[in-house]
Amino acid sequence: MSVPFFYEPTIQESQQPFVLSEATSKHCVQVLRMRAGDALHLTDGKGKLFYSKIISADKQKAVALIDQKIETPASENKRSIGISLLKNADRFEWMLEKITEIGVTEIYPLICKRTEQLRFRYERMDQIVIAAMLQSQQTWLPILHQPLDIVKLVKESRNSQKLIAHCEEDQKNPLNKIIASNDSLILIGPEGDFTTEEIALALNHHFIPVSLGTNRLRSETAGVVSITILANI
Repeated sequence: MSVPFFYEPTIQESQQPFVLSEATSKHCVQVLRMRAGDALHLTDGKGKLFYSKIISADKQKAVALIDQKIETPASENKRSIGISLLKNADRFEWMLEKITEIGVTEIYPLICKRTEQLRFRYERMDQIVIAAMLQSQQTWLPILHQPLDIVKLVKESRNSQKLIAHCEEDQKNPLNKIIASNDSLILIGPEGDFTTEEIALALNHHFIPVSLGTNRLRSETAGVVSITILANI
């Protein structure tokens, strides 16, 4: 049986013993039926992994003792995505989960001219990203931003490589043939694609137009495919 993996953003090696959050305590004691002496792994989402064991199994304030700390440096290859909010929130949530598992670094939910859904439940989305990080047993939590206008991101982006995937019949580079930078940002539009004006703005700010293949993909699928390709080139 694998050792349970939990997110504790405030954990410090100097805090011995460490009182687990109420949510983690409840999951350990009530859901997993863990008891004193059981092992668990804790991460702060910033590269640190703590091998720990429970010394007090209280369902509200369980206490753990840290046995060992392992620190993983941040990846040298940063993979960021700016993607429009989607009409179907479930599809956006699915996409968040998958790109986190694959290894996205930073996520910018976008508001574009053709974005139909403007509501964004940040706390819920953040929990989905956290759960996906734990599921895939990573120790770096992707940065999830609040929604912002595409114009703002395009004008203010400082990534060394800026890419835009759109559906217009223009000259585009296959993404899997791009020589990836160590700090890439790719833009994915809403269900109706970016407008001509949004594409022109991106190109004027040195975004490179790319294609994700010959098939036209749903926005959420395009998000997953783009991060998968960037993670492997």
